[in-house]
Amino acid sequence: MEINKRTILWIVFAVALVVLWNDWMVANGKQSMFSAQPPAKVAQAPNPVKPNDLPTAATPAPAATVPGAPAAPAPVQTQVITITTDVVKADIDTAGGVIRRLELLKYRDKVDPTKNQVLFQSNGPRVYLAQTGLTGTSTAGVLPNHNTAFTARPGVRTLDNGNQVQLVLDAEQGGVRLTKTFTFKRNDYVIDVRHDVTNLTQAPVTPSLYFQLEHDGMKPAGDTYFNSSYTGPTLWTSQDHYQKLTFDKIAKGTDDHTKTATDGWIAISQHFFVSAFIPPEKAQRDIYTKALGNDLFAIGAVEPLGTVAPGATVSNAARLYSGPQVQSLLEKVTPGLDLVRDYAWAAIIAKPIFATMNWLHSMIGNWGWTIIAFTILIKLLFFPLSAAGYRSMAKMKTVTPKMQALRERHKNDPAKMQQATMELYKAEKINPLGGCLPIVVQMPVFLALYWVLQAAVEMRGATWLWIPDLTLKDPFFILPVLYAISMFITQRLNPQPADPMQAKMMMFMPLAFSVMFLFFPSGLVLYWVVNNLISMAQQYVITKKFAPAK
Repeated sequence: MEINKRTILWIVFAVALVVLWNDWMVANGKQSMFSAQPPAKVAQAPNPVKPNDLPTAATPAPAATVPGAPAAPAPVQTQVITITTDVVKADIDTAGGVIRRLELLKYRDKVDPTKNQVLFQSNGPRVYLAQTGLTGTSTAGVLPNHNTAFTARPGVRTLDNGNQVQLVLDAEQGGVRLTKTFTFKRNDYVIDVRHDVTNLTQAPVTPSLYFQLEHDGMKPAGDTYFNSSYTGPTLWTSQDHYQKLTFDKIAKGTDDHTKTATDGWIAISQHFFVSAFIPPEKAQRDIYTKALGNDLFAIGAVEPLGTVAPGATVSNAARLYSGPQVQSLLEKVTPGLDLVRDYAWAAIIAKPIFATMNWLHSMIGNWGWTIIAFTILIKLLFFPLSAAGYRSMAKMKTVTPKMQALRERHKNDPAKMQQATMELYKAEKINPLGGCLPIVVQMPVFLALYWVLQAAVEMRGATWLWIPDLTLKDPFFILPVLYAISMFITQRLNPQPADPMQAKMMMFMPLAFSVMFLFFPSGLVLYWVVNNLISMAQQYVITKKFAPAK
């Protein structure tokens, strides 16, 4: 059977589509089509944490009034305190010392660009909270947790001329005083979270400190079928490295992850953003996940604080990163945190691609023009290989009449037709697969760039001419139409297939891919359109060079 380069092209494009679909499935926590997901290594803890022992209520429930019973003490008045820096605006509730809302002042909302991006929130069904507290009891009762009422010490609430602002909260419960200190710094998405635990009883206590991130099971607003991303709990430890979990498996109790460690972090990841608790290094902690009901889920870490003698105080200094998935920022915070910027299997190609594009952007200043410059750079890099492919296609076009004559002569003997065709290729020095090279060499770059545009928060909201966001689809579908036109012209430059059915399929291919590109990130379609335009010019020159004399 004759080897036809268009058949190979179809195979390459089909494989690319399958790979993209599989990666989309994996990125959304689904099972890979190619292999079963290997279970994460689980280090068994000598005393595994019992998540159900932790407090789950968001606020303490009022006690029911019983006739004839003494009146309950008046509830402690709580308030929401707002801390504002140059990059974040955080609302911290003294009811539990919980971060109930965190607004990123330098990033716009995906759905409503007139508003800022909000991470932590408690707005109807949307719940995303950062909670800490103590688990355990003393002779005097339950220790302070994220349901306990705290009191705030007076202080500055806005970052003005200084480099940091602090909020200090105190609570006493169960004979233990818990002091939470939140420290916000200038131009920093890391919040220092310090806990000081003082034993006020006459007997030793053995409290444990927990860090918990609570999230609803829904996708972020604006997430679409064709521009979907992973949202869910993630964690990293030095022994088992990066692990992604899903809300579905947590609900079913089938999630499998590291249960105990002495380092690492826990997080909730979503498209372009992440919130991660980073407990102190070299401190034993138990890691847990749990379903809280009402489509709410949590990931947390519990760290024993040891025995605290009467009158003694023990301290714990942790950190909370809540902000964009900017690779340069994540790498500085803690090991492994940059992995939440998930390039999937394409990481080995995507990382150098983004580094190159970031370098170009530092000189150009616009991501749209950066993509165009990057496309030109890639074409120059692969020029010798693609030129060889176009030369092969040009020669193929010159011998098309001879090939048609061979097919006509041996139409009843496929074996002889194949032998005669290969002899013709050899005599004319034609590589029948050479025409596939321009597509094949571009495919890894194309797939890796897809993941860069999916993960690079630096390009989020980047404008170019009529496009308001290069990570979203073209609102006017101009680029997909230009792609279809460029593909039709490219096909006219190629030798036409002898099989009428195959010719119709080749004519249909630009339309099919244009429809698909209607929903792809416009930055990716821009890359492919520019690549096509350069390829057309290159192919036209080479075809004219090898055209037979009239």
